[in-house]
Amino acid sequence: MDNPNEIKKRIKSVDDIGQMTRAMQLVSASKMRRSRALHETVYPFFSLCAESMLEILHGDYQIDNPYCNLEQKKEGTWKIAYFVLSGDQGLAGVYNNEVVKTTEQHVQQKILDNTAKGLSTSYTLYVFGKLAKEKLKKNGYNVDPEFSYPISEPTFYQAREVATIIKEKFQSNEYDLVYLIYTKMESAINMKPIILRLVPIDKKSITAVLPENIGDPGVALEEGSEMEYSPNAGTVFNFLIDTYLNAMVYGAMVEAYSSEQTARMTAMDNASKNADEMIKKLELLSNRARQTKITNELTEIINGAEQADNI
Repeated sequence: MDNPNEIKKRIKSVDDIGQMTRAMQLVSASKMRRSRALHETVYPFFSLCAESMLEILHGDYQIDNPYCNLEQKKEGTWKIAYFVLSGDQGLAGVYNNEVVKTTEQHVQQKILDNTAKGLSTSYTLYVFGKLAKEKLKKNGYNVDPEFSYPISEPTFYQAREVATIIKEKFQSNEYDLVYLIYTKMESAINMKPIILRLVPIDKKSITAVLPENIGDPGVALEEGSEMEYSPNAGTVFNFLIDTYLNAMVYGAMVEAYSSEQTARMTAMDNASKNADEMIKKLELLSNRARQTKITNELTEIINGAEQADNI
């Protein structure tokens, strides 16, 4: 690209893209701040519900509740539901691809594990957002076409609707297992996909979504003391299950939304920096091309003058 005019066109094109990515970065930064504020508001409730359930499960209590007991099958079919939280828009780096990749790997691994045990597997994916839904359908996975919830600006009412769907499907024995797959933001540059077995409740899954210093039995107790439940732990468990499911779904939705906005802000920031670097390189190339053009014109003038003197 030695033509100065072509280089100028290229510089203008890159500059236009840079302005667009900077504008998108500002929008994502604003949404990210709102999402983080929402996350900070929700997380204490979300974590307290998880801790309460974990405290009961760590105790030596006899709890007769289908949400607590995982059936061990020796034959037949495992029926699994996945509620997958992805974004509605792209330009968020590898955010949506990581969610898709994690979902596909878990489904494939479940099928392999069950096949090795002589069991068959049926599953359905209930996908929030458009991008992962379209990609998973394209890749041949069983995606429910009727399930449609946006991930942007999540509300507790939406979470409660989804939790109700989960409860109805689980109580009617439509599914044996229900998983949540979403992205947890550990920092602005570190996000990881989370696979949470929502029901039956799993202690390992709950521990994985809580901070590292939480998750051991007795976190809410003084050393050597014991929690007392009235009238008993099973009744408290039955009372908390609805609140727990609502909180876990809502917490996952808020976490996913916050992660998406942070990923998009980071991606647009990187794109803006790349555009600035490319403009600098193109400007340097433009200066060299202009100098070369001036040098060639001077050479032509000098050669023409020498030829005139020789005539």
